[in-house]
Amino acid sequence: MNQSQIIRQTYDRNGGILKLIPVFVPRQFSSPGHRLRLHPDDYFALGTIRGGMKERWFSSTIAANNGPLAPADEGMSYVSCGTAPDERFLLKDAVDELREVLVGKEMMEKFGGWPMYAKFFDNAVPLFHHLHLTFKDAAKVGRLGKPEAYYFPPQYNNYEGSLPATYFGFDPDCTKEEVRERLLAYEAGDNRITELSRAYRIQLGTGWYTPPGVVHAPGSYLTYEPQWNSDVNSVYENVASGEVYNRGFLVENLPENEKDSVDAVMELMDWEANTDPHYKKHYFRPPLLASEQEGVYVEKWVVYGNDYVGAKELTVLPGQTVTIKDSGAYGCILTQGFGTLGGYRCETAGMLRFGQLSADEFFVGQEAAEKGVTITNNSVCEPLVMLKHFGPNHPEMPMPSFDD
Repeated sequence: MNQSQIIRQTYDRNGGILKLIPVFVPRQFSSPGHRLRLHPDDYFALGTIRGGMKERWFSSTIAANNGPLAPADEGMSYVSCGTAPDERFLLKDAVDELREVLVGKEMMEKFGGWPMYAKFFDNAVPLFHHLHLTFKDAAKVGRLGKPEAYYFPPQYNNYEGSLPATYFGFDPDCTKEEVRERLLAYEAGDNRITELSRAYRIQLGTGWYTPPGVVHAPGSYLTYEPQWNSDVNSVYENVASGEVYNRGFLVENLPENEKDSVDAVMELMDWEANTDPHYKKHYFRPPLLASEQEGVYVEKWVVYGNDYVGAKELTVLPGQTVTIKDSGAYGCILTQGFGTLGGYRCETAGMLRFGQLSADEFFVGQEAAEKGVTITNNSVCEPLVMLKHFGPNHPEMPMPSFDD
């Protein structure tokens, strides 16, 4: 049986729902938060040269931009088609084979595939102050821009780390010249650029939308992050949590002829958004009710109000069964509980070994989402909780006016 036949058989056998294999991604910077539910011995499963496991990627059809030592498929999701870890095929290959049957006509016509992924990123200390490039700036180096959103799941945050607050942009009274001076000092010493920024203490069960071009330094909670198919940034802070970042981190995604120009770095910023005096009003995302049935389930939008990505948190109460319909394909990850999802048994990860299978992550195809997925919570005491990530393919996603 060839791969095309295996993909189609797997899709048909499971009613258009694919079971995904866990994808952990190492990073050479920062310190692992140890909240990914990975075995303690496996946080350096690829050796210290690759760094600690700080991220888990979901529904990914792109590779991580992770340096010359990274394999070509690092960060890419695989579909499980058997009972062993090596019985698998790439989610990207499934999208290429099944096309609109799996991800919907709109996704194929507009983007040629599945345009987003999500991740848990898990750092015990705050991340550096950085931005993600706009589509215009990323195109100069053959990449895509990166809008992203945050949600802080209580189930994965048993402790808050060293600084549970996130910096966004700059104080409204900050000037471009002040920022420019800090960037010019990148190799002279600690540029202390967050002195010009503003931080918001993280509230579990809420989130933020972060447009490209906004400088931000994520806090030390584990964060669920739906985002566009890109892994591109510019690091404005040269010393963060005791770690030093060389100038390459600042200019790695600039064209070669612009890498010596601090003005080119400055132009990566959306200055108006960075100094928005009502930043929280415009970009903070408290949960919004999507639907509910008293005593059975509740579903909330936790990522919304943008043109790129959305996410919902579904909670099914103990012993209950519900069928949920959605307008578009989506990926999902369980954060609490166990039961069944479509024809699969599902269970939240307790402690995974690197490379093993799990039963907590799935991709729901377009037809299955429209028909409705039946979920049963088999616990007698705990809720079953699931995060569902969408691209720009869910017309019911709220788009409230944040100027009101």
